[in-house]
Amino acid sequence: MLYVGATIPAHAGQKTLRSPERGVLCDRYFCADDQGISRALTEKYLGQRAARKVFSQGDFDLTEFTFANGIFCDVKERLCRQDRYYGADGRRSGAVSGKYTGLLFGNRSGK
Repeated sequence: MLYVGATIPAHAGQKTLRSPERGVLCDRYFCADDQGISRALTEKYLGQRAARKVFSQGDFDLTEFTFANGIFCDVKERLCRQDRYYGADGRRSGAVSGKYTGLLFGNRSGK
């Protein structure tokens, strides 16, 4: 899970996600596209300071991430879910979010 602080004008207090362009989702800390967390997009929409904070944390998996509102996205699965948790069977237990899956990956079914 990735949470970093940043001073972001206008939407700093919001926990909602925004899609500033097709295939991009941003919260107040980072932006991602269908390839994962993106330094270039974070810098473009949230500023250099936000990008530095995210990418100064060392190596981490850019393809699985949890936004500030709890939405978890997995680039390999091409799905966004309501949360990042696992069930007793070892599989992700969060319900698929058709809204955010569609915004990030361009589909609603995850296929």
